[in-house]
Amino acid sequence: MNREPSATAMKPATAAKKLNIYLPATPESFQNNALTHAEFVELQDNPPEWLQELRRNGPHPRPEVARKLGITITALKKNDMDKPLTTADIKALLADQPEWLRLARTALADQRKEGQAEPEDA
Repeated sequence: MNREPSATAMKPATAAKKLNIYLPATPESFQNNALTHAEFVELQDNPPEWLQELRRNGPHPRPEVARKLGITITALKKNDMDKPLTTADIKALLADQPEWLRLARTALADQRKEGQAEPEDA
C-alpha cells in the first residue's frame, strides 16, 4: 500500500534528506512511500540494517560527501565531483588528496577561522 504525503507524513525525499542518506540507494519500499512522523522517529531511533549500511558505506549524498571531505558543496561542483561517493571513495580521496581537494580544504578551514575571529559586536 502506497501512502501519500500528508500533513502527518513526509515525502521519501524529505525523509532521506533529514536522515542524510542518498535516496536512490534506499530500498524501493522507502522510495515509494511517505513516512509518518512516528515511522521517521523509529528509523532514527532503531535504524534497520539497510540504513546502517548506507550510513556506514554510502553512497552518500552531496552534503555528506562535502562534510566528510571537509569542503563546500560549491568546491565539489567546481571540480566535477558533484556526485554521490562511497565511504571508500572518500577515504581514497583523503588519503591521496588531489590539488583541488587540498586547496578546497584549506580555503574552508581559513574561512571558518575568519568567521570565528569576527567581533561579536560589529
